[in-house]
Amino acid sequence: MWIVVARIILRNRAVFLTALGLITIFMAYQASKISISYEFAPLLPEHDTTFIEYQEFKKKFGEDVNILVIGVQDPDFFKLNKFNDWKKLGDSLANIPGVNGIVSIGHSYNILKNSQTKKFEIKPIFSDAISSQKELDSLAKVLYSLPFYNGMLYNDSTKTYLLALTINKDLLNSRDREQLIANIEKLTHQFEEKYDLHLRHSGLAYTRTLVTQKIRTELSLFVVLALLVSATILFLFFRSFKVIIFPILVVCIGVIWAVGSMVLFHYQITILTGLIPPLIIVIGIPNSVFLLNKYHQEYKNHGNKIKALQRVIHKIGNATFLTNLTTAAGFATFILTSSDILKEFGIIASLNIMGVFALSILLIPIFFSFTSAPTNRQTRHLENKIMRNIVKYLVHFTINSRTVIYSATALLLILGGIGISLMKNTGYILADVPKDDPIFLDLKFFEKNFNGVMPLEIVIDTKKKNGVYNLSTLKKIAKLQTELEKYPQLSTSFSIADAYKFLRQAYYSGKEKHYKLPSKQETGFIMKYISKDDSKNKLISSFIDSTKQIARISFKIADVGTDIMVELNENINKDINKIFPKDKFDVSLTGTSIVYFKGANYLIRNLFTSLILAIFVISLFMTWMFSSLRMTVISLIPNLIPLLLTAAIMGYFGIPIKPSTVLVFSIAFGISVDGSIHFLAKLRQELKVTDWDISKSVISAINETGVSMLYTSVILFFGFGIFVASSFGGTVALGMLVSITLFVATLSNLLLLPSLLLSLESSITKKSFKEPLLQILEEEEDIELEDLRF
Repeated sequence: MWIVVARIILRNRAVFLTALGLITIFMAYQASKISISYEFAPLLPEHDTTFIEYQEFKKKFGEDVNILVIGVQDPDFFKLNKFNDWKKLGDSLANIPGVNGIVSIGHSYNILKNSQTKKFEIKPIFSDAISSQKELDSLAKVLYSLPFYNGMLYNDSTKTYLLALTINKDLLNSRDREQLIANIEKLTHQFEEKYDLHLRHSGLAYTRTLVTQKIRTELSLFVVLALLVSATILFLFFRSFKVIIFPILVVCIGVIWAVGSMVLFHYQITILTGLIPPLIIVIGIPNSVFLLNKYHQEYKNHGNKIKALQRVIHKIGNATFLTNLTTAAGFATFILTSSDILKEFGIIASLNIMGVFALSILLIPIFFSFTSAPTNRQTRHLENKIMRNIVKYLVHFTINSRTVIYSATALLLILGGIGISLMKNTGYILADVPKDDPIFLDLKFFEKNFNGVMPLEIVIDTKKKNGVYNLSTLKKIAKLQTELEKYPQLSTSFSIADAYKFLRQAYYSGKEKHYKLPSKQETGFIMKYISKDDSKNKLISSFIDSTKQIARISFKIADVGTDIMVELNENINKDINKIFPKDKFDVSLTGTSIVYFKGANYLIRNLFTSLILAIFVISLFMTWMFSSLRMTVISLIPNLIPLLLTAAIMGYFGIPIKPSTVLVFSIAFGISVDGSIHFLAKLRQELKVTDWDISKSVISAINETGVSMLYTSVILFFGFGIFVASSFGGTVALGMLVSITLFVATLSNLLLLPSLLLSLESSITKKSFKEPLLQILEEEEDIELEDLRF
């Protein structure tokens, strides 16, 4: 087949160049419309109970991720000029387009009892024109006499004060949010400079914006770094600018296709799909290395450029196709998971890996068919003394030191098993943000002073209309709130019970000692002072639904990690079940923090599933290729050991299992198995030439493929190494771990795999290669020279 493919490609160069040019122009146009996702990435499938409960919560009570908080720690906060400017700051922030509301001390309210009208009146605590320090001190005492605000807007023990903004949901999920954040920061910086204070910013609305900006910046950075690293390594190997230009052009076109395909599939750039363009470069360059090495080898053998290009396609094409197919299959297993973000990544990555293969097998021969034949200087890399000495040493070591290889492998297995036992499964919302980053430091500020900013909600369904107003229900809610105060990870909670305490305090002229739940008799008196239109009573309506059947208890929680969240989730549910009988109440724990921690665990399970699927699918491919289950098992061993070593490294160095690090295994396995395919393909060819002499065939296969495998190993090592330049810890770990895994896999494929084949030659090798289902290479077949002329 590949002889026909070679003939078609080389005879129709103009047609292919025109077609690829038109496709690239179309894809470039599509790529120009790419957008970055500003939405909270859904980690749970839509049918998941936790996801459904969270969606129901949002329908009844609105978003919990559109809050931006600003905090300041200042013992002199209630100085006249400073406080007035703080209040003005709040007014200015409230007037920014996209800000729907504001809550702060300067905009806090008191509830006053009007005995004449028998109504509660809601009045601002602080007037717009506070003219004296004495007046401000008096009003501050009023604020401190209202326990409702303690823990919500201030922490008196640390003299920390909070201002919260509610952001428009539609704006929050668009690029306009960046300008909104810029406008907010401009105003807060002015306040900072005037009073020499440090204002802290946090909340999911804020952190998501800054993280998204980092993703966009790093996407461009990684593409540039991947190109620079690849070009540099290619030049060091081949010592030719011509050799650099064409492979780089191929992967650049591949990047355009990748981004364009995202638009065609209606996907946006996320923290995962943002990795695809540099991945295409790093994975695509080795295709060119194998093709160019073979081209130079062939030309050096017989001096015919066209014949050399033809042989590149029909000898390397099939093996390269299969290696790309296995790599794509590794990524494609993500499609079979239930996670949308993984499906998107799997679809785009797998399709474009095959796309860059097609570009390589078409464009590399076509491009070089138009150039002059390789010079002696350009083919000199084939005699690279360093690489040849390394390969020579590998051959010597394989032939003479298999006991050492097996002993080292056994030691790695033992150390790997110990390391795996030390692995930890934990995940933080800001786990990938550096500990010295302002985003992380500001979050810790709010955790220290307000026990966090991540939303946590308890939803209580009384199963009957107006059931929330039942005094026994209010008491149960208050009891649960008291019970949950024992958890230091949780902030002060707020509920309809707190609203009733506030109303009772107001009923008794604002005296602080009356901040408690009313009795049944007092409830009747208090209700007479409340407007019958609950929609006007935001104090009450914000804690219950329109039917008064469902109530909420709102918390904030620290970013404590999935391990602690699992324990907290279990303990809180136990507390809930002790207070709210299941036959009378439906109570659920929800909010963004719950959705995230369950989503992170779900994603990790899916990633492990995809790894198992990748191993299974690639094993099927290799069984099909070599018509031998035994050979598949032997060839998988050198590619599974590097994964074990990587897992051990994570255990020894405390790198936790999380979505970004689990991704390492599927990516690395799909790529590392390529070396086995190239080696075994060449080995089978050599077995036919040497009349099934296994020793000669293994040595020849190492000599033939060793240099190319080492070249690609270096490119992949440094190519994935560019991710250590990321500001996200997960991306750094991904790059570092994949680089190490692939490097070890190369050594494993050049040492352990040949050793196994030599040791088991009589029972496996000859039988396994005797009648393959798929003809990997047919070195003897050739195209007549007249068939190669244009």
